[in-house]
Amino acid sequence: MKREVVVAAAVTTAATVVGLAVFLRHWRRRSERRWKQVRRILRNLAWCSATTAAKLWDVANELACDMEAGKKDGGNNIRLLVSYLAPLPTGDEKGTYYGINLRGTNFLILRARLQGKNEPVTELHKQEIAIPTAIMANADSTRELCDLIGLELSKFISQHSETDNEAQTRERKLGFTVSYPINEDPASSGIASKWNRLSVDDTVGKELVAEINEAFKKHGVDMRVFAVVNDTVGDLAGGRYYSKETVAAVSLGMGTNVSYIESPEQVLNEPSNPAETVINMEWGNFNSFNLPLTEYDTSLDAESLDPGNRIFEKLISGMYLGEIVRRVLLKMAQEAALFGDSVPPKLTIPYSLRSPDMAAMHQDTSEDYEVVEEKLKEIFDINDSTPMAREIVTEICDIVAERGARLVGAGIVGIVKKMGRVENRKSVITIEGGLYDHYRIFRNYLHSSVWEILGDEHSDNVIIEHSHGGSGAGSIFLAASQTHKNAHS
Repeated sequence: MKREVVVAAAVTTAATVVGLAVFLRHWRRRSERRWKQVRRILRNLAWCSATTAAKLWDVANELACDMEAGKKDGGNNIRLLVSYLAPLPTGDEKGTYYGINLRGTNFLILRARLQGKNEPVTELHKQEIAIPTAIMANADSTRELCDLIGLELSKFISQHSETDNEAQTRERKLGFTVSYPINEDPASSGIASKWNRLSVDDTVGKELVAEINEAFKKHGVDMRVFAVVNDTVGDLAGGRYYSKETVAAVSLGMGTNVSYIESPEQVLNEPSNPAETVINMEWGNFNSFNLPLTEYDTSLDAESLDPGNRIFEKLISGMYLGEIVRRVLLKMAQEAALFGDSVPPKLTIPYSLRSPDMAAMHQDTSEDYEVVEEKLKEIFDINDSTPMAREIVTEICDIVAERGARLVGAGIVGIVKKMGRVENRKSVITIEGGLYDHYRIFRNYLHSSVWEILGDEHSDNVIIEHSHGGSGAGSIFLAASQTHKNAHS
């Protein structure tokens, strides 16, 4: 009897071992198939996103050609808008100045002291004011917005007493800049259409100037706004304050835009005004067959609020980089079970991955990608990611960030090429925005791409600098140039 039990047990044990071996082989094969699919998706993403030096030159040349054409009809092409006709700063302006930077859902009040081009901005004070949702959602609430700005500015001035005695004897100008409001942000959808049309020659801009100045008068603010301009115009003014070789300013945040210096006859064929003209170039609208688009870009564009438009912006700006990464991760989760047999529900939520979180994961240097693990838990409720899966996440971030940064570099080269400054003149380009300020790897890819495109012979002619004074500070330099102009007219 005992022998029969032992034999039966042995047979059962053998069957169990065989069954376990079969299961393990099946599991390994399934796991191998999944990882092969993950790698296949990753390789395809890298191939479609490739930005060779030749391709970048094609993008730069086509952008330069579109600028030369000076198209103003919108659509998929860039638009060249005359944005600022007054003299830019010379670096001789000194004193205390105020500015306003109007953003998507808030505005920034600034006060700073300038002491000449050889000295940094000092005594810089900033205050951020949230715009109530009721105002943001109503496209006809401009007057209420201006009243709020006037009220908050009067409070700000009373808290920061004027220390520049010279200011009491001159007409005080306030610089006013507008940052591009992102269309994907529903909180700013109501008034965004108005803000996007603002320029110094625009009727909407002139109406806003009148309403702002009326609000200032109502609240006892002894200042006047001369024009409402894009924030990149202010950044360009800040760059020109410190260097006469500054020719363009790029904004790289949630959205993106560019302003550059051009002579009027080159853009408008109107040589009557010999002064330098600042052009607000909405390069986010740039589109080309040379842009390295992927299936994820195509689906993102189709599901956006403005399909077919702002293609370049959807490849390079902070609003969209994280969303592209999320879409890749979602495909890997659906087709290759990157995060387990079930797709994490939160991974299906559009725009849930923000560019700062993408940057944090991309720049994770810990051995087991601990930052990536933390972000996956925090954003997508993914609690059991493997080190291999987390490594894949960083590789996706790298591909998406590298493509975006290198395309920005190509765009900068295109602008300098159009201006005829690549081969024989120094050109300083200032860049401002969270994507450039805080995403170190993105910034490094951008700089290296300009060097790669231009090579050793010409790369030293293009100098990329961070904007002076930080976010919104361009309004200070505009105020200085206008005040200085009136004092000497």
